[in-house]
Amino acid sequence: MFKHILLAVDLQHDDSWGKALPVAIEYAKAFGSTLHIMTVVPSFGSSIVSTFFPKDHEEQIMAGTNKALHDFVAKKIPEEIKVQHIVGHGNAYEEILRVAGEIKSDVIILGAHRLRMENYLLGPNAARVVRHAKCSVLVVRE
Repeated sequence: MFKHILLAVDLQHDDSWGKALPVAIEYAKAFGSTLHIMTVVPSFGSSIVSTFFPKDHEEQIMAGTNKALHDFVAKKIPEEIKVQHIVGHGNAYEEILRVAGEIKSDVIILGAHRLRMENYLLGPNAARVVRHAKCSVLVVRE
């Protein structure tokens, strides 16, 4: 049923994947799916801000995040599951949607925090992914 599962995680926050990861693993095992695990490095957004960092700071951050994602997968994902590691760069929900389209994801699995007042005003990434995804989205409440 699901050949390509996209799991988006924030490596800095266990609560972004604590309950979603076991669900993604269970689905991948049940359907023999490829599990595409992604994390997103936010961009600084302003060229003025980036002038305060070394020239290769983005490359260093991306390389460090890629290593951290590989370490995460090695510790958390059973070896029998086929995994693709993906590090996006930019806005989280836009990158999740872009990657979902590129890999032809059958389902996106996301962890979601309990809503706080600021989420009602700004809208969390999970809500934006649900609203704009072209495939099914499973939101696992943390």
